[in-house]
Amino acid sequence: MLSRAVRAGRLVQPLRTRAQPAVFAATRSVTTDAASATLAKNVPQSDDEPFEVNLSDESFETYELDPPLYTLPVTKAGLKKMYSDMVGIRQLEMAADRLYKEKKIRGFCHLSTGQEAVSVGIEHAITKEDSLITAYRCHGFAYMRGGAIRSIIGELLGRRGGISYGKGGSMHMFTKGFYGGNGIVGAQVPVGAGLAFAHKYKEDKKATIILYGDGASNQGQVFEAFNMAKLWSLPALFGCENNKYGMGTSAARSSALTEYYKRGQYIPGLKVNGMDVLAVQAAVKYGKDWCEAGNGPLVLEYVTYRYGGHSMSDPGTTYRTREEIQRMRSTNDPIAGLKQKLLDWEIVSEEELKSLDKEARNFVAGEVKIAEEMAEPEPHPKILFEDIYVRGTEPKFIRGRTPDEDFYFN
Repeated sequence: MLSRAVRAGRLVQPLRTRAQPAVFAATRSVTTDAASATLAKNVPQSDDEPFEVNLSDESFETYELDPPLYTLPVTKAGLKKMYSDMVGIRQLEMAADRLYKEKKIRGFCHLSTGQEAVSVGIEHAITKEDSLITAYRCHGFAYMRGGAIRSIIGELLGRRGGISYGKGGSMHMFTKGFYGGNGIVGAQVPVGAGLAFAHKYKEDKKATIILYGDGASNQGQVFEAFNMAKLWSLPALFGCENNKYGMGTSAARSSALTEYYKRGQYIPGLKVNGMDVLAVQAAVKYGKDWCEAGNGPLVLEYVTYRYGGHSMSDPGTTYRTREEIQRMRSTNDPIAGLKQKLLDWEIVSEEELKSLDKEARNFVAGEVKIAEEMAEPEPHPKILFEDIYVRGTEPKFIRGRTPDEDFYFN
């Protein structure tokens, strides 16, 4: 028998969705076609006039929580921007793939091809004043948070014009409102809780989006962050990007409970179809409103899929079949799903869509060219001492060093 809880003055039945009046939601996985949203009313002529779309009944599953609304206000301009953003990220990752294979990118490189709906859907639901922190599969998030593609590629190439001045590489990218790109598995989660604490302390009504993978979900520090966020009622949207596989290991082999949205236990959870950019946007908007109302944290699970391996050194086909990857590409691709919506709703014509594709491809190609022409970092030890102190406050000497070892003046 389902337990009941009273939240926000109304009766909530956990583990149910609107589409499942008497069946545990956990018995289903979110593998619905990404093109399944429908129009609630006719599309207006103006690009900026809002209209509503109906999301699929399978967009969400909940734990101790009422589901978000299954209608979402959108605009033609917003939908086209989402499409262009996802195509841009896909092209960015394809460029990184090529450059790595040409041995121009060295070291670690984790791509998010197939997962574009998560970063784009989140960004279209939050503001630039909100905070976001993630793990090492971070290129798309850095771009959506405002990082230039040339600076992201430049960083991968180790160039001085990179987003972290060529010092961080694939796993360490930062820009305003974006706190990485973090290489230690799960370590960004308590840092994200700290960012959420800062928002609560300042009473600025902003939220922190904290992302980690299914592989990191079993880290102890994740649960410690859950505990503190609940104790202090922090505006934290914890989110597991469940792309089904860790480093060569399926989620089922690494996790006793693969329903990651229930992992908060005492924190309500929301599972969302992470291959549908509109479902992601609706879920995160709901989470933002939840936090702004002072309800404390949520645990989200974005059910998504990576087409490539865990990193560039992983072919990604030793622990799953090529047929599985192809099936996901052909039935659940987030870009193809939104593309079909744009065509079905007559928001764009085939020719306009081809133009959007070409524009995105040409833009990324131009940015990559600029990045490849960036200067190499100056081979001098003094750059090791940069970005440690606020500019202008650097010490005039380093204790315990001789003058010739003081790289500030040599």
